[in-house]
Amino acid sequence: MNDDLILLGHGSGGKLSHQLLDELIIPNLSGVPAAGQNDAALLNIGGVKLAFTTDSYVVDPIFFPGGNIGDLAVNGTVNDLAMMGARPLCLSVGFILEEGFLKSELARIVTSMREAADAAGVAIVTGDTKVVPRGKGDRIFINTSGIGALEHNLAINGAAACVGDKVIVNGCIGDHGIAVLSAREGLEIDSGIKSDSAPLNGLVAELLPLGEALHVLRDPTRGGVATTLKEIALQSGVTVKLSEESLPINPGVRGVCSILGLDPLYVANEGKLLALVAPERAEEALAIMRRHPLGKDAAVIGEVTEASAGRVVMETAVGGVRGVEMLAGEQLPRIC
Repeated sequence: MNDDLILLGHGSGGKLSHQLLDELIIPNLSGVPAAGQNDAALLNIGGVKLAFTTDSYVVDPIFFPGGNIGDLAVNGTVNDLAMMGARPLCLSVGFILEEGFLKSELARIVTSMREAADAAGVAIVTGDTKVVPRGKGDRIFINTSGIGALEHNLAINGAAACVGDKVIVNGCIGDHGIAVLSAREGLEIDSGIKSDSAPLNGLVAELLPLGEALHVLRDPTRGGVATTLKEIALQSGVTVKLSEESLPINPGVRGVCSILGLDPLYVANEGKLLALVAPERAEEALAIMRRHPLGKDAAVIGEVTEASAGRVVMETAVGGVRGVEMLAGEQLPRIC
């Protein structure tokens, strides 16, 4: 294999993505150490604390059960700000359109973006539009950047996990990835699987009163829960132990994954968060989530067991223990 080629797997959020970032992009652009690589950058400008993030969306198909590329772009950027404990304030939007793309479809997308922004309480304040020749793009790509306000002194980040922390997810995993895959491949699935795309800033706002017991927030998008927890384990220098029997998985998602040989732990989510919380406040955090519409199926799925070089393991349903690594290659390309 030619090592000079960019592969689809470099966009997976898994091992190849991290190699590309660590070996080429970050050293040449910023030099941010691994411990500081979170969902958004934290800035202090004249005493004002802000979070700043950017993301690009290339999902295929652009319309799928439960959403489309437009509301996905808004929710994804809102959520990246929220994972730092920031209150999202405003977004920018950049469109790259292919010649021949239908105005009617663009109208559906921008309408959904406005509705998603309104639901999240953020303003879309600036943007840009470019058009490329037919055959030089794929209908539409979207970039969104966002700014949020940090209105507390908490240090919520991937390097803050502590031994004893409980790992909590706010609901069933894998819905988004399977919804997109089903739409892309035309799978006849009578299970009502829809993308979980949603703004999580409201749920996060209710978790922030946990104070210093709230150590890590992360949304497990590309690469799924497994890759995200591996990132946290490496940043914090700990071992995370999952319980397979505690993972909340929609029966339809479990069925599709079983048929296609996919592991739900690696399937993308767009309305889920992982919270690592001090054990003495974990039950309170779980109760807060379950009272919220986006957390009614929340569950404790694991805990941080010890200091280490960064490991994730899972106790299986039959009582064994297996290692969990980052996604290798590309399980589901162009999922967000």
